[in-house]
Amino acid sequence: MSEAGAATEKLRAELLGLGVTSAYEVGDDATLSVWIGLVVRFRDGFYRWQEGSVKRRHLGTDPVGCAIRVARRYTELQADIPLWWEDLARELRGGSVQEYP
Repeated sequence: MSEAGAATEKLRAELLGLGVTSAYEVGDDATLSVWIGLVVRFRDGFYRWQEGSVKRRHLGTDPVGCAIRVARRYTELQADIPLWWEDLARELRGGSVQEYP
């Protein structure tokens, strides 16, 4: 397993422990999709996460701290779905998306 793959698995395990069950690895060993528009990539020793146009980074040696930050943001997004979400969901999932985030 690559360094990125190991880091991604550690982060995914931490997210699961925090109740974020929707996170999945997208097939490149370095990227986790947590929710539509909330994505975490491991590169150059950092977890780099992005939601919408906002980008953040966290040390790759601290998957626990990164998971806490990402889980907190995930919870905030679930509670107050941002305006850009509907457009992104429609684009990614197609016209069949209704009220399901």
